[in-house]
Formats: sequence, structure tokens, C-alpha cells
Amino acid sequence: MQTEVVIVGAGPTGLALANLLGRYGRSAIVLESRSDLIDYPRGVGLDDESMRSIQTMDLVEEVTPFTIPHHVMRLVNGKGETMMTNAPTGEPLGWPRKFGFIQPLVDRQLYEGLHRFDDIDVRFGHTVTAADDLGDHVAVTATVTGADGSTREETITAQYVVGCEGGSSPTRKRMGVDFVGHSPSTRWVVIDVNNDPLGLPNVYLGADPARPYVSIGLPHGIRRWEFMLFDDEPSEQVEDPTFVAALLKEHVPDSSTLDVIRCRVFTHHGRIASSFRQGRVLIAGDAAHLMPVWMGQGWNSGMRDATNLSWKLASVLAGQADDSILDSFEAERHEHAKAMIDLSMTLGNVIKPTNRVVCGARDLASRALNLSPRVKSYFTDMRFKPMPFYAKGVVVAPDSLTPGEQPRTRTSSFMTIKNAVDKKTPVGVQFPQPRVNTVDVTGARLDDVTGEWWTVAAWGNDPARLFTEDERAQLQHMGARFVSFMSESQRPWAQAEYAGSGTLVVGDVDGSIKGWFDKHAMGVVFLRPDRFVGAACLAQESGKALAALRVAMGATEVGLRGSAADGLAPQPAFEGVSA
Repeated sequence: MQTEVVIVGAGPTGLALANLLGRYGRSAIVLESRSDLIDYPRGVGLDDESMRSIQTMDLVEEVTPFTIPHHVMRLVNGKGETMMTNAPTGEPLGWPRKFGFIQPLVDRQLYEGLHRFDDIDVRFGHTVTAADDLGDHVAVTATVTGADGSTREETITAQYVVGCEGGSSPTRKRMGVDFVGHSPSTRWVVIDVNNDPLGLPNVYLGADPARPYVSIGLPHGIRRWEFMLFDDEPSEQVEDPTFVAALLKEHVPDSSTLDVIRCRVFTHHGRIASSFRQGRVLIAGDAAHLMPVWMGQGWNSGMRDATNLSWKLASVLAGQADDSILDSFEAERHEHAKAMIDLSMTLGNVIKPTNRVVCGARDLASRALNLSPRVKSYFTDMRFKPMPFYAKGVVVAPDSLTPGEQPRTRTSSFMTIKNAVDKKTPVGVQFPQPRVNTVDVTGARLDDVTGEWWTVAAWGNDPARLFTEDERAQLQHMGARFVSFMSESQRPWAQAEYAGSGTLVVGDVDGSIKGWFDKHAMGVVFLRPDRFVGAACLAQESGKALAALRVAMGATEVGLRGSAADGLAPQPAFEGVSA
């Protein structure tokens, strides 16, 4: 039996990776040792980056019924005083910054979404026991458990294997890489309740020295509480309804009449693998990194992994890029995953203290900090959250056009660049996603009109005219689409002027795209399939930027195994718009 990619584990990362590979026209088999998906919630927070990835999967309508947008988080002390509020406004990536969600129901939609693809298969009751890298392929051995309990062995041949089976990942252990970090001994009990007895919509992190807690309003009338257990409280105690009622006594009017769905005990981990890749075997999601729940970023970090890795696997399998592009997965994702772990651990250290002197000093410091409007807004707008930035990988330095790496701050002596409003590099970060107009749609999200693969976009120019015939052939081999951004007032003229060039004309409705090009003093941008900026340049240097980008991604020569676009699923296109 053969497939292009074997994904080990039908958790959220594995399901997301399978959906994206399916969208890109690739084949994959997901092997899951359980008989079904996990039915209990772990994560409760979904962010705008993940929703943008779900948009790429074309599953937004399926997922949103199980979410609450604009989820506000408040950090409160034992007296009920608010020490910090997270209530970010604006939707720079096209979606609200924070959602509450019911993970099992969202995961189920990711699973159901795989039924769209003929070449994606999920097999439950398959426990992978070996993944032998034989140089030009991987031989995967699995023990298959039947409904009657009988077992048999099955072998699958794949080009690549991705372990997404969680923190205890056998794939990672077989790779022999270290899982570096810390696993605190503190235990927490999670209590999920139907028919929310509070009826409040948001999140409270309770830094209460008497007993730290979390209270979360979730979709469908579900309330989650999390309470820290003390060392002298055995985990088995959570099975006693009297103990659970005592925990909730100060949080609800009548804790004896609650409709408790489940109680589970868990510990927090802050760990990251020393390597995400070994030959044709990779790891992603919790198999590669574990983080405490405080920032709600475990599930989201897995989505980032799937989004980053999927298009690179598809590029290699389609003959667009050399296998070396897969090294950029770790180069791009490791630093940010580690930063999210560190931030989550730090926030946990603010919440967990039970020493009243320590808590008193913490509360005093928070009151002082909140006196400053700038400090207060820094936390309210969630500017402390590390956003992904790729200093190395499939990126091109915007000034020197050096492939594969870039500084955070631009250093060009060229006057146009010196005059840029923002001296930070625009490369290696996500491009914004405003609402835009085209000849066929009004007020659409940008990604829905540009498609899901490479985009070469120019402000005010037809990008197709900025490249030589050979360069256009290289872009065709990449499966790239030309897009011309301009003010909405110019769009009707440009649609007639650029007719026949294959360029999609996109009207900038609110001026945010114009603002991006102005702020960064760039005229052309190369958007990767994951909507990160791979390269940006002045219009006259478009050809040089393309050449550097092809080096950074290990691009294959035009004509090798045909165009990469030939192996990809059809790009979304509206009637009358060239794909």
C-alpha cells in the first residue's frame, strides 16, 4: 500500500495537516491508534491565525457554530480586582483575535472535512510500531486492531511520515531527539458543566492564593472551571461529588445541582523537541512542543505547524521544490513555539502562587502598572503575544535580497527605504487580510480571492509586466498568481487595462493595503501559500527578488516533472477571474 504522506495521529494537528494536503491535491493516510477521535476537550481558545488556516481548509462555515468570537480574558486576584484584561480589537488577519471554542466539535469538523478528498484516508485502530527511513521512502508498520479485538500487521510505503500523536509521541521517541523543558508537579482538575450556571460569556484567570482557578464561558452553554490541587489532595478525590461541590461552592449559588459533564486531572508541561525532522520523518503539534494552558496556544501552535509544513510537503511532492525546503519547517517554527511556551509558563507563574506575601506584592505591582494607560493598553491589545517572525527559512532579506535569512531591522542606505515609516522588515510575517473588491465580488476576505498558493502582488502595477518571459515561466512553475492591488476608485480602469494578462485586479476598499505598501516602502510582495511574506522589493527589483526566493525555497528547474501547479488542487477562482 502506498501514499505520499503518512500522518500518525488524528488529533487537531494531524487532521489539519491532512485537510491542507488534500486542498493542495496530495495524498495522505492518517493512522490513529484509538477507535475514534478524543471526545473530551483540552483546548478552549482559538485565535485569528488558526481561523485563517481553517479558512484555507474551506471549513469556516462548519467550524464557526462551535466558537465564540471576541473572547475576553481577565486576570483577577483573590479580592476580585482585575489585574489585566485581554480584549484586543481589530481584525488584521481577517478574523477576531480570540475565540472560545469546543475542541471536540471543531476537531470533528476537521475530520468530516477529509471526506471531500478521494486521496485522504483516516484509519482508526492503527498503532504505528515502526517508521523505517529507507532513503527514498519510508516503510511504516502498524498493528491493526479489529472490532473483535483481533490484530494484524500492515505496511504502508510513503514519501514522508509526520508524527502528530501528542506529547508522548512514539514517533519523536523513535527519532531519538531530546524533549527539552520542564514539567511542573502541580496538578489541576478540569470540571466541565452543562447549562452554564453563571451565564457569563468570557474568561477569568483567578490568581487567588486560597486556590488558583480558571472560569471559562464556552459555546453551547458549557462552563469550564479549572482548580489547582494541593500536594495533600489525591487525584482520586475529584471522583467524589462532595469534593467537586466544595471546589465550586464559592463560584456558584448552588454547587449541589450542577450538571457535571466530566472531571479530569492534568499537569502542565513546557517542553520542545531539539529537532523537528530526521530525514523523511517529522513531528508537529504536541509531538514537537508542549505548553501550559494559560495563553490557550497549544491547539493554535499545532495549527501553525500544519499550515507551515503542509505547503512545503506539497511543493516537494509536486516537484516544485527540493527536499531541503523541509528543513525550514524547524527553522521557522521552533523559535516561535519556544516563545509561546515561555510566555505561557510566565503567566502561569503569575497565577499559581499561594504565598500571601508574594501575592500581595504581585497585586501591588499590577495596580501600579495599571496607572499607566500605555501599559494597560499593551496588555488589553495583547501586544505582548509573540507573533510569528521568520528570520531564517523561505525568506529573502528585503534590502540585500539575500536568500534564506534576514535581519529584523532594515539597513538600506537607499533613500526610498530610509524614508520608510516602519524600519522593521516586512518579510517573514503574515500579510494582512482586509476586505476587498474584485470584478465579481464585493467585501470578500483577501485570501478568498487570491487563492491558496503563491501570490505575486504589486501596488498600482501589473506584476506580470515586471518579469521577463523566463521569469514568468518560473512563476508559472511555482503555480503563482499575479495580483494588482490598487485603490477601489482605479479598479474598473485597471480591469480593462490589464485584460488578457491573467492578472487579478483587487480593489483596496479601506486603504489598509495601500497603508501596508506605504509603511514598508515596498512595491511588490511575494506571498507564500501560508500567507507569510516570502519576499518584498521595489518594482524594479522584482526579478532579482524572485531569483533569491527560488534559492531560499530550493526551487527546482522549470520543466522538471512538469509545473508544480499541475499537481495541485484547482485554485479557488470566481467566475471571470483568471486562476
